[in-house]
Amino acid sequence: MTEAVEDIEIQLLLEAVYQHYHYDFRNYARASIKRRLIQARSRMGYASISAMQSDVLHDKTLLPRLLDYLTVQVSELFRDPSYFRALREQVIPHLRTYASLKVWVAGCSNGEELYSLSILFREEGLAHKTMFYATDINPTALKAAQAGVYPLEQIRRFTENHQQSGGHSSLSDYYTADYGRALFDQTLRSQVVFSDHSLVTDAVFGEMHLISCRNVLIYFDRELQDRAAGLFRDSLARRGFLGLGSKESLRFSSHAGAFSEFVRDEKIYQRIAQ
Repeated sequence: MTEAVEDIEIQLLLEAVYQHYHYDFRNYARASIKRRLIQARSRMGYASISAMQSDVLHDKTLLPRLLDYLTVQVSELFRDPSYFRALREQVIPHLRTYASLKVWVAGCSNGEELYSLSILFREEGLAHKTMFYATDINPTALKAAQAGVYPLEQIRRFTENHQQSGGHSSLSDYYTADYGRALFDQTLRSQVVFSDHSLVTDAVFGEMHLISCRNVLIYFDRELQDRAAGLFRDSLARRGFLGLGSKESLRFSSHAGAFSEFVRDEKIYQRIAQ
């Protein structure tokens, strides 16, 4: 099979998934999507992407398996600790001035970023007045985020990240270890709304004071990145904050003028009051 034919198959599969299941991956960065679909085809035992498409369209139970390949579920608690330190030291003082807070973790994956923020806000005395919204398009990832269970072998790394982020409690205060797993305290998600939401097709659902969407936009093409930036702009309260991943930027977005660089090195932006 030629690469050109395979590219056509990929385009047809993405269109079919959108038309039949309303998951829109058509404007995701093509090189990344292609790599993940080839991996899915191989591991799911198909000779071609067209054959995989046929089964996915006629057997909806295969869709979650495909989504696991199309959505990236790789993270860790307090990933990039300097980002969370910047939130703690430079953003939190501003958030303290509000009577109540709304925080949106967009593309929450398996929940690591959500629990990082929940712990940080508890340490800073803001948990009692904060509502978190954790969203993703992958139902398997949302279920994992709600469970809050992670392999115990990851805890050492999580603990190091937490300490480097300026944490002033012990991470062990927030989980119990059992049978090789770490179960995070259910109180960390007592004020969390878990919901399906797509940055590609869905609209604004509330006014937020902080949006953290890290390492999601890198998988979008320029047009889709711009749509997401517009969605974040419309979702933020005046002078609200947006945190992106270390390799992401608003620099080339048509919505860049709505934001100022609040902590440049950590890709934390502030919505300009208008």
